Amino acid sequence: MKKFRKVLDGLSSSSPGGVASPSCGSAAGTPTAHAPTPQDIHVQETLVSENFQICKTVRHGFPYQPTCLAFDPVQKILAIGSRTGGIRILGRPGVDCYSQHESGAAVLQLQFLINEGALVTACADDTLHLWNLRQRRPAILHSLKFNRERITFCHLPFQSKWLYVGTERGNTHIVNIESFVLSGYVIMWNKAIELATKAHPGPVVHLSDSPKDEGKLLIGFESGTVVQWDLRAKKVDFRIYYDEAIHSVSWHHEGKQFMCSHSDGSLTMWNLRNTARPIQITYPHGKILKDGRKESCKPILKVEYKTSRNSSEPYVIFSGGLSYDKSGGRRPTLTIMHGKAVTVLEMDHPIVEFLVLCDTPYSNEVQDPYAVVVLLEKDFIVVDLTQSNFPIFENPYPMDIHESPVTCTAYFAECPPDIIPILYSIGAKQKKTGYSHKEWPVSGGTWTLGSQTYPEIIVTGHADGTVKFWDASAITLQMLYKLKTSKVFEKPKAGDGRAGELVEEDPYAVQMVSWCPHSRLFCVVGISAHVILYRFSKHDANTQIVSLEVRLQFDSEDVISPSEAENNPCFSDPSSHSPQPPGSPGSGTQDSLPCLKVKNRPVRMPPGYQAELVVQLQWVDGEPPQQITSLDINSAYGLLAFGNCNGLTVVDFLQKTILMCMGTLDLYGAADPYQRLTRSPRKNRQSTSDFCMRGLSHFYSDSKKRIRTSYQSLTELSDNQVSMDMERSKSPTSVPYPSSLHYDPRSMPEPVASLRASHCSPVFYLLDNDHVNGHCTSPTSQPCSVGKPRITGVPEGPRLTRRGPGRPPFRKAQSAACMEISLPVSSHTEGGYASRRAMLQQLHGVSMYSHDEHHTTSYNWSERESRENSFSRSRSSSVSSIDRDTKESVTTLQFGESYGRKGDALPTACLWVGTSLGVVLLLPISIPTEEEERMEEPITMGPSGTVLMLKGSVLRFAFLDCGGALIQSPYEVWRDPNGPEDPDRPRRRKLVNFSPSSSQEACSDGHLAVVCSEKQAKVILMPTQAVLFTHNITESSFLLRADVVSVCNSVCLACFCANGHIMTLSLPSLRPLMDINYLPLTDLRIARTFVFTNGGQALYLSSPTEIQRLTYSQEMTDNLQDMLGELFTPIETPEAQNKGFLKGFFGGNAQTFDREELFGEAAAGKASRSLAQHIPGPMGLENMKAAAGGVVGDLARARIALDQRGERLGELEERTALMMNSAETFSTHAHQVMLKQKDKKWYQL
Repeated sequence: MKKFRKVLDGLSSSSPGGVASPSCGSAAGTPTAHAPTPQDIHVQETLVSENFQICKTVRHGFPYQPTCLAFDPVQKILAIGSRTGGIRILGRPGVDCYSQHESGAAVLQLQFLINEGALVTACADDTLHLWNLRQRRPAILHSLKFNRERITFCHLPFQSKWLYVGTERGNTHIVNIESFVLSGYVIMWNKAIELATKAHPGPVVHLSDSPKDEGKLLIGFESGTVVQWDLRAKKVDFRIYYDEAIHSVSWHHEGKQFMCSHSDGSLTMWNLRNTARPIQITYPHGKILKDGRKESCKPILKVEYKTSRNSSEPYVIFSGGLSYDKSGGRRPTLTIMHGKAVTVLEMDHPIVEFLVLCDTPYSNEVQDPYAVVVLLEKDFIVVDLTQSNFPIFENPYPMDIHESPVTCTAYFAECPPDIIPILYSIGAKQKKTGYSHKEWPVSGGTWTLGSQTYPEIIVTGHADGTVKFWDASAITLQMLYKLKTSKVFEKPKAGDGRAGELVEEDPYAVQMVSWCPHSRLFCVVGISAHVILYRFSKHDANTQIVSLEVRLQFDSEDVISPSEAENNPCFSDPSSHSPQPPGSPGSGTQDSLPCLKVKNRPVRMPPGYQAELVVQLQWVDGEPPQQITSLDINSAYGLLAFGNCNGLTVVDFLQKTILMCMGTLDLYGAADPYQRLTRSPRKNRQSTSDFCMRGLSHFYSDSKKRIRTSYQSLTELSDNQVSMDMERSKSPTSVPYPSSLHYDPRSMPEPVASLRASHCSPVFYLLDNDHVNGHCTSPTSQPCSVGKPRITGVPEGPRLTRRGPGRPPFRKAQSAACMEISLPVSSHTEGGYASRRAMLQQLHGVSMYSHDEHHTTSYNWSERESRENSFSRSRSSSVSSIDRDTKESVTTLQFGESYGRKGDALPTACLWVGTSLGVVLLLPISIPTEEEERMEEPITMGPSGTVLMLKGSVLRFAFLDCGGALIQSPYEVWRDPNGPEDPDRPRRRKLVNFSPSSSQEACSDGHLAVVCSEKQAKVILMPTQAVLFTHNITESSFLLRADVVSVCNSVCLACFCANGHIMTLSLPSLRPLMDINYLPLTDLRIARTFVFTNGGQALYLSSPTEIQRLTYSQEMTDNLQDMLGELFTPIETPEAQNKGFLKGFFGGNAQTFDREELFGEAAAGKASRSLAQHIPGPMGLENMKAAAGGVVGDLARARIALDQRGERLGELEERTALMMNSAETFSTHAHQVMLKQKDKKWYQL
């Protein structure tokens, strides 16, 4: 009987074959007459494992830590390389491709094979790669690994198959692009310089062939030496020596002179007729001082020297060169010199690289520049050179995702079709003006709208309080609408008292959002413990924002030992008082203040989302409010619920009243499943105690630093990184990240450990003493989690308190993007940390009381850190049991039509509450049915005593009908709150799926509740509360995200685990359908931003500036090729200009030569095998043209071939006609001559 009862309690198994038929019932309650029993539930499941497959789709945003840039002037596509080994290829809007080097080495340089559909990358591990761009997803064809020399510069002449490669030793090698092997032809540094020169010229910083003669190669060395090498004669034509280091060289198109930029901020012009000294030396931003000395200037990192047809004056464009006196307070600059006009463009971020876009790919023709592409550390702009004021082009790519650090994300698929046009029309009024009117110059590739498209919207919350809505339909991303939540509040002022102490920076940071696309209600939770409710309107309004303040502070003390009064005189006052009841006033007026002040005057709100209500948590007893960990809103009920580690608050936003404010323990009533110990009374804090105030002020200052640091980790995208200008000014060959770009074991820094602590929705808590002891609880819950209930009567040892001497009374949880602090870790150095507790004390400036103070154990920091970064942490019951922590957070909330009690015959409005201890509570709600009564009569709700249990913190609720279909929550159809009213037709609320107004037969027959926690998932039959199916998802790890989503016309449970696994489970039987190790090394940024949505899609923040989208649907994976854009489009290479007879006669045309004769194996021999290693790819270049993917490319090539054939036929007809006319003319003239000479004698001829 005992065994049978255990089975009835929910330990049921799913039957195979896809039919969910539970094998047991529940003895917990008697079903009603209309309620089904577990034996009546038979759901035909259609999903199988073959329906699922993980595949990355597209990456949006600005490339993180960019390093280099390249442009194909014929195909008009652009490539950006990054420090992490990524390549981003951009074309027209919709053509956006991301590829990654497997090695992860930084990309130093990019070279397009112009109009060939291929790209060469030079990486920091001294490897060259050839990429095939004639397919929708680029692939590596060949790789060449240099073993003995480091690559510093590459140059590929137009329409050449020989790549020049300069190295750190000063040598120049030549690589055959087709076979990707080294030629035996090598230009050694000691042959390039004079024999009398004793010093090494330094690394090669420039390579280019002369526009006048392709057989002449210009080699620039770092020391200031420039050599022109005759490739045919294998000797030096001339050598140039200059005192300052060279950073770049640029030719005049005629090939008679060139310009160099130097490290002292100077530009030198050299003429080939006289190379003894420069014909011109200019310091564009340097002046002559009174004493005759020149101002010291920063180096000019790059210069471009371009000629124009429309003007006799050339363009000289360069970056850097400002004087050190001026550059201290000025931003990085790009200077454009055209004749006597000098324009200095200030940039917001350091310049990584820039390119001048020209019409012709030939270096020996007039260049005619029309735009400048500028790649910054955190931005990407294109300047229009054709207009005198040099406006910038409007960027069609979503490069401003990181404009303010992203703190949360939300993904909504299958939205109402009218929501995107409305948001776009409102957001179009927010766009900036002053852009260039010309078309975006990067217009290569082709992209068509896929067949399977539906409205998708991505919502991002940011550190400055802004919320951005993005159109994500058809795997593109376009800005729709931007909402600034900070406009609701008054600007915080210095000296506002304690309420303003924690709002020095980023007080409006968005922590989580809740959006109902149908009713267009939008709710935002901020880091300052505030909730803002927005309504959408097409009309502007001038309204007063209603503000509600909530005192939510319940039983925040931990278990206190009897010895605490002796060790802590600050809290040992005998006049202690009991905990304050909920809602009682604070001890002082300064404590009953929120963190921010809402505007108390009518505010003009433009069309779009308009703030209606603000709810803020107050300070209590000198402690700031705890952050909000869960949120849900329901437009049909008119209710808003949120919770934190202290309790739950429910707000009626129609009547603008607080409906309920209750502590977590009070939600149980008599049904508390835990036997909790009694606690000591709350000690009265002495506000006049110097020790206490010192501790508080020290903590507040520390909290501000920690919160600030967390956001700066995203705002400052590089960790402890010297600015690019300073780094590159040391050496022209240095790159922005010299310490880690080249993988040289000799130059590797000392071991560095990075502590990453972050907030993950619903909440990430700072490391506590449980973490210090070597164990770690879930990031999505308080350190307290499910454990064994305390058994009374069992003797215990001395109890340790969680608050040690000097420990602050409150530790604010971080909600920003991941904080990265690099710490040297070495047990042999003085700076090493003996334990994690000591390290945390150093980080946070606070003392922590833990078991480490009583016993010392050996601690392997690197091993512990690697385990934490991968989230593979065990949850020991010794640190997560109920007696270790008294706080229980509300981790998830869900409104819906359900059964609040086992005996209910009909569904009613309910609020499902999940806690960090794995407890599920149901709160029935009584809502008036009539609209007039709803606005006047109060709503009643309260705990029903219903308690369900799971392992781990509860993450998600969802409801299915008895047929297995997903039940949508009730909602109110949107109506414009500021729209004109019709007196004949009064405005009434229109509710959908609301049981009092439209009874649903499916709901009256009961429904299934899906509950998922960090460890476990259960399917529960309502109203009997019988557990039909249980599945233990993970034992060694825990879930970070779980969502019930629709895939292939069915539903499943999608889970993202802390160990990087993505799993799907069938519903309702919870059969495992997919389990793939997608991200083996998950970091906290991904954990915080990973979200699933319908249609088999998901996204996460792959870097501080990029959003990675992926699909877990096999159907979408199969159709992905049709949705991606084509990078390569067949285009005929433009012909070189004919310069005429005179210019050709006087040497104006470029001289060509056969490189194969010089560099081929027959002439130059083979290179040393130990110099470089060839790594062949899956296909050679000879097969590359046949690998162009997609029907679009085939059709385009066929169309071009037909056009070319038609043109040739037309030319043939014209030539035939000309020949016929010429023949007729000749015949006529011959006949006339014959007639004229017919009668003449021979002596008359």
